[in-house]
Amino acid sequence: MSLCENQRVVGLVQSEIRAMTLACTQAQGINLAQGVCDTGVPPVVVEAAKQAMDQGLNTYTRCDGLAELRQALAQRMETFNHLKVNPETEMTVSAGATGAFHCVCMALLNPGDEVIIFEPYYGYHVTTLVSVEAVPKVVPLKRPDWSLSLEELEELEQAMTSRTKAIVVNTPGNPSGKVFTREELEGIAAVARRHDLFVFTDEIYEYFVYDDRTHVSIGSLPDMADRTVTISGYSKTFSITGWRIGHAVAASRWSSIIGAMNDLVYVCAPAPLQYGVAVGIKELRHAFYKDMCVAFQAKRDRFCEVLERVGLTPTIPQGAYYVLADVSRLPGDTGKAKALWILDKTGVAGVPGEAFFQADRGQQFIRFSFAKTDADLNEACERLRKLI
Repeated sequence: MSLCENQRVVGLVQSEIRAMTLACTQAQGINLAQGVCDTGVPPVVVEAAKQAMDQGLNTYTRCDGLAELRQALAQRMETFNHLKVNPETEMTVSAGATGAFHCVCMALLNPGDEVIIFEPYYGYHVTTLVSVEAVPKVVPLKRPDWSLSLEELEELEQAMTSRTKAIVVNTPGNPSGKVFTREELEGIAAVARRHDLFVFTDEIYEYFVYDDRTHVSIGSLPDMADRTVTISGYSKTFSITGWRIGHAVAASRWSSIIGAMNDLVYVCAPAPLQYGVAVGIKELRHAFYKDMCVAFQAKRDRFCEVLERVGLTPTIPQGAYYVLADVSRLPGDTGKAKALWILDKTGVAGVPGEAFFQADRGQQFIRFSFAKTDADLNEACERLRKLI
């Protein structure tokens, strides 16, 4: 093996999300590719972070996070997620939910371990698994609403081998907006218990749930707390994606290993930003989350109406702030070609569906993010109307 060869990076390239963001910048377009969430940050969060800096909270925290943040998260998760969490032994604050997921995979997976992941999937989940030399095993969800039926549950079990170690659940989901129902999660939980598997659940969009649906954390189901790692954060909820504050919750025997990996890779998340998030969690009331959800559902409805009108039929998202649009009528042999065609014609950037599907199953889709200011979203809608 030469110096330049490293099996961990074979096949790892710049994500299509980043690639389309760069193409959009070069075209001076409107970026609906990356879920940057450029809506306003709650003032209390910003002011608390500034106050922390001014008062000298600028050094390392414990590797598992600032005490104020761990305690605030534990209280909120007991109320909202129905998870009883010990903030001293069962929680790790990390560099965003993506960073937390990376630490979880490094801590709990061995090279060659197989991990079940549902399609459409978040590309970073797959590339993270590959980077730690685990093997993703993809189980497609059923269109058009990405449901998990008994048939898919049977397919899930058929995909398992003696090397299967975990199942990844993303609810609400990126890119599909899929919100797993309690019944679907109970089915997954039964499979995990039957085969003695971990469940890694990414719930970063837990507060973005539409049409009176309810977010359910699989770790709150009977006999699931010990085998579930719940990953989330406030990057999306507080519109602070650049702050990189996420967390992972797990039973203490797993959390101690996850924390050690977090210390090795990140040392700790930024101290004053952790404090800002902690204050936001403690001070922002139910109305904040409700109003945010109402506002984003309105953005979803407005954007999906335009997609429907221009012939890019959307799969209406149940949660999160992305929509998969059917672009099969557009010119181009691949989703990437179609995405570049839209960018050229309208100046609006989306992500090719191949980033979220195996093989060529995603070629007919483009993912758009509607986590934009009303002004930018309205401008994107006007530009897309050129496709009529």
